[in-house]
Amino acid sequence: MSPACPCTSGKPLSTCCGRYHAGLPAPSAEQLMRSRYSAYVLGLIDYLVTTTLPAQQAGLDREAMAAWSAQSVWLGLEVEQAEVLGGTPEHARVTFTARWHDANGDHSHRECSAFVQRDGRWYFIDPTVPLQAGRNDPCPCGSGLKFKKCCASYL
Repeated sequence: MSPACPCTSGKPLSTCCGRYHAGLPAPSAEQLMRSRYSAYVLGLIDYLVTTTLPAQQAGLDREAMAAWSAQSVWLGLEVEQAEVLGGTPEHARVTFTARWHDANGDHSHRECSAFVQRDGRWYFIDPTVPLQAGRNDPCPCGSGLKFKKCCASYL
């Protein structure tokens, strides 16, 4: 029997986030966010990288991500709201709180994350990695729109 999924869905990992970790595209921004939380719990750094907007992947600090994943005891996830915002490509926001414990004690982080769907896959737009685009440049998500008319308006 598969262990419970760390995303707190109550489902077995194999029928929940494990499917996405194995390569199936997450069907929604909320499910992608849940699977990314589970990836931190399970130390799946490659998954975290590949589910970040491709234009940002080279700017991720893989070592820091791996250290945070390994040095934390993950205490839970609460999804407060998930909203599809529309647009072409489709964008979404997910508001959540993640809790963990590390050498410095217990922590809680609340965030409203932005996501974009591209080529049938949802991607996390990482606010810690600068998008190398001016307001009038083509959007890094590949939509063909100006950055200001696309992802910048959802950040």
